[in-house]
Amino acid sequence: MKKYILLLLTFSIPFLGSSQVLKQQIPDKTVVLTFDDAPASHYSIVAPLLKKYGFNATFFVCEFPPNYADSTLYMNWRQIRELDKMGFEVANHTHTHKHVSKLSEGEFIAQLEYIEQKCESLGIDKPVNFAYPAYFVSLPALETLEKKGYQFARIGGDRVYNPQKDHPFLIPSWSMTSKNKKEITAAFKKAKDGQIVVLTIHGVPDIEHPWVDTLPEIFEEHLKYLSDNQYKVISIKELDDYIDHEKTKEMVVPKLEK
Repeated sequence: MKKYILLLLTFSIPFLGSSQVLKQQIPDKTVVLTFDDAPASHYSIVAPLLKKYGFNATFFVCEFPPNYADSTLYMNWRQIRELDKMGFEVANHTHTHKHVSKLSEGEFIAQLEYIEQKCESLGIDKPVNFAYPAYFVSLPALETLEKKGYQFARIGGDRVYNPQKDHPFLIPSWSMTSKNKKEITAAFKKAKDGQIVVLTIHGVPDIEHPWVDTLPEIFEEHLKYLSDNQYKVISIKELDDYIDHEKTKEMVVPKLEK
C-alpha cells in the first residue's frame, strides 16, 4: 500500500470566517474525483463512464516507469489530449512519479516542467494543480509549488477536506479500491456543511498495480450512487470557483511531521 506522511496543521489566526476564504458557499454533496498515474483504463473505461453520468474529474498524469510506453498498461499522450478535449482536467503528477520529498528544488521543478511542456506542445492548458506521488510531501515542495504558480495540491489521509482549515497544497482524500466500497460510500455522506469529499482513484482496473485496483463494476456502482443521490461531482480545478486559494494560503500555515 502507499505510504503517506502524517500532516499536522497549525493556524496563523484562531478562526477563519467563511467569507474570508470562500468565494461562494460550497453546496452540500460536493465530491471531487481525481485519477492518478495515467493507466490505460482511464481512457478506455473511466472517461466514457464519467461522460455517461455527466461528471467532471481531474487526471493527474505522469509517465510511470518503467513501462509507461506500453499502451496496454498506460495512456499515451494522444489519449491524454483526448481527455482534455472531452473537458476533463489534465494535471501534474510529476514526470516519473518521483517522491517529491526526496528531490532537490531543481529536480522537482524539472519533474513539473516536463509535464507542463508536454501539455503545452499538445495544446492542453498548463497544469495548475498537483498530486503528490505516493502522498509523500515536504515543506520545500510546497514552497516550490507556490513559486511555480500552482493553486491546489492533493494528498491522502482518508478524511474530509475542510477549505477553511486545510492548506490548499494539502487537500486530503480517500483512496478508492475494490476492497473499501463501504468506506467510500460512508465517506460520501461527509460532504456537507462546507466540507468536500475528494477521492484518489487509480486504474479501473489497474493491471500493473493491483493493490490499488478498482473493478469497473464497483466504480460504476459508486458513480450510480452519486448520480442517484444528486451529488455535484467536479474536478480539482473547479474548486477555484468556490475557494480563494491565495487567501487560504495566507491564513493557514502548514506544519508537517512524520
